[in-house]
Amino acid sequence: MASQPPPPRPSVSPSASAPVLPYVLALADDLSGAAETACALGGPVRLSLTAADVAESAAAHDLVVDLDTRHLPTAEAAHAVRTALRAATPAGPARLLYKKVDSQLRGHLAAETAAYAEGAEAVVIAPALPAAGRTVTGGVVHVNGVPLHRTDGWRAERAAAPRSLPEALSGLPVRTVPLDVVRSDPAALDAEFRRIADSGAHPAPDSETDADLDAVAAAALRLGPGFRLLGSGGLALALGRALMRPAAVTHRPAPAQDRAPLLFVVGTAEPAAIAQIAHLTALGAHHVPLDPADLAAGTVRLPRTVAAPALTVLSIDGSAGLRPGAGRALSAALGALAAAYPGRPDLVLTGGETARTTLDALGIRELEPLGEIHHGAVHSRTPDGRSVVTRPGSHGAEDSLLRIAAALWPLMATAPAAT
Repeated sequence: MASQPPPPRPSVSPSASAPVLPYVLALADDLSGAAETACALGGPVRLSLTAADVAESAAAHDLVVDLDTRHLPTAEAAHAVRTALRAATPAGPARLLYKKVDSQLRGHLAAETAAYAEGAEAVVIAPALPAAGRTVTGGVVHVNGVPLHRTDGWRAERAAAPRSLPEALSGLPVRTVPLDVVRSDPAALDAEFRRIADSGAHPAPDSETDADLDAVAAAALRLGPGFRLLGSGGLALALGRALMRPAAVTHRPAPAQDRAPLLFVVGTAEPAAIAQIAHLTALGAHHVPLDPADLAAGTVRLPRTVAAPALTVLSIDGSAGLRPGAGRALSAALGALAAAYPGRPDLVLTGGETARTTLDALGIRELEPLGEIHHGAVHSRTPDGRSVVTRPGSHGAEDSLLRIAAALWPLMATAPAAT
């Protein structure tokens, strides 16, 4: 990727004597979240799929690294975070640390947060994502107003969804901060964060809006690098705004004559995926639902006709239900199948594990984020020029995949896909 000169980095409270803030090192546990974070931060940013890149000495840009820990055993996930932090510390310019977590608290949240907290004064924990209807009130994550543990957001997990942030972070001292304090005078919020840190705990502020997250990010920055930020893409956006990043760029569709075939690889178990795929098939896309048992056994072979369509959708057939905990194996098999797809298509990958296993199978270790198509759907470019769109499985309305297709192929919304 061509290097770019770093832009000036004004502080949160602009003044002639204010220090210039360091660039951000963000650690993510899956690829779609890493891409979302890179786009949220804005400015010059590098998105790496290689944990070793944390130790690079040149810090002329933000660095977002997918540690790919969601599928690992708990102890290994925590070790990966510790290793990354140690690599980031010794040499080179200091970086502002950010830990990207799932807005529905999936993954090894407690273990990774405990590892991330080592050496910090406190970790400010704010997983709210207002743009996707995820809020935190009374320390409880809500999805479109419904407490997380009463939704089906954890249907593919081995355990039940936690009832609160303190429960999700069991073993780590966490103190919730109510909305009235978040929305109070900045000095009062700073004092509350400091009081909680001095007690040996970590503040978990309630947040319902982007303005709430702006207040949280600004407070952490005022308190200094000892207060590390941990949250979803919503807090990453707030951090980007606090650092006065340029607005996110818009994706640039390829000229009509250069358009490659489009391959959608839908690796999510979300029920909304069925309706999202239906929007594409209504316009002529070729849909290939794959039996999860055959996929896991490695016996799937794509029919010869699949090589011809300009737009194809591969998805896991979840009509018989999916076995909890089988996600990584299915994603790996789906990724290998997508990587072997003929014709070098551009890729739309939903679900962080599916995105990661597909790019691993293709040997792609770095992405250049170009911008968001819609919230969470990040358009990136590979070093060899292929377009890749990543999107968390739980994001997007019914027309999400159609909007992505129309963005990459502007005529897609008005005409059937070529076959």
